[in-house]
Amino acid sequence: MRIIAGSYRSRTLEAPAGLATRPTSDRLRETLFNVLAPRIEGAAFLDLYAGSGAVGIEALSRGAASVEFIERSPAALAVLRANLARLEITAGFRIHAASVGTVLRKMKPGTAFDVVFLDPPYDAAEEYAATLGLLGRNGSGLLAAGALVIAEHRKKERLEDRYGEILRTRLLKQGDAALSFYKAGEV
Repeated sequence: MRIIAGSYRSRTLEAPAGLATRPTSDRLRETLFNVLAPRIEGAAFLDLYAGSGAVGIEALSRGAASVEFIERSPAALAVLRANLARLEITAGFRIHAASVGTVLRKMKPGTAFDVVFLDPPYDAAEEYAATLGLLGRNGSGLLAAGALVIAEHRKKERLEDRYGEILRTRLLKQGDAALSFYKAGEV
């Protein structure tokens, strides 16, 4: 894996060993950030189920103001921290070593993110509904006005068109994967 563009362009990243973590491919990450390009500079970015941190690190490389990584796997956390250290990234991020649901429920109201990316393990399909439901809950305070929430999932996985206050506005398919784009405040 490598960083596609920005200040860390072409730098390589490690991925956790084994099949428990499925990193977002370079090609899919490039597609994602081509869509997000006008929104990344200065954005508050939330990387859920962060794994190696490739998506959040790509956001930092492209000018995001801050990235919060949430990951509970000790092996993935070790790789995430090693990737940040290897790139000498020492500021602009925060790591939460806990489950996504736990962290989102404990975040202070008014902690508003401009872009949220989630990529739970494909075999944990219930995580999509639970996490998107938390993000779309009226009054959660987790999303800035007009925020984008992007879920990476299997192309054959059926996600809802709406989760509370977030509405799917775009679906991109690439290989066996898909990206569902949801916009906050779309009622």
